[in-house]
Amino acid sequence: MPKERGRKFIAQNKKARHDYEILETYEAGLVLQGTEVKSLRAGRATLTDGYATIDDGEMWLRGVHIPEYDPGTWTNHEPRRARKLLLHRAEIAKLIGKTRESGLTIIPLSMYFSDGRAKVEIALARGRKSHDKRQAIAEREANREAQRAIGRSRKGMID
Repeated sequence: MPKERGRKFIAQNKKARHDYEILETYEAGLVLQGTEVKSLRAGRATLTDGYATIDDGEMWLRGVHIPEYDPGTWTNHEPRRARKLLLHRAEIAKLIGKTRESGLTIIPLSMYFSDGRAKVEIALARGRKSHDKRQAIAEREANREAQRAIGRSRKGMID
């Protein structure tokens, strides 16, 4: 069978970019069981409640739901178990230092297969308050309207 190339997205946490201010992103490998891989290949995962913790110098992904593989037998996995993340020791040390700052957390942004291996994109993030969310939405709308105006002027459709 030919080796897989490129990225195949499984799941994205669209709510994360709305609820958090993303400071840095990292790509991490996942330690998975066999039925988890099969369930992910079917495109089934939920990242919305996920977060990462650092215990004894190891990073763990918690709260991510990978449903049981339907054709699986008694060897099926637990859907919400903690899964180990594979990062370099220096990256983990850097994240330990940054998460000790108040208000910073590590959240998953997306899960995908990269060249056949399951990866998760995690982010160091700071939670947003509701007024910050409104401000971000207003900025996005203003930028979108400015781009529309530029496009209309280029096409000669000046208002």
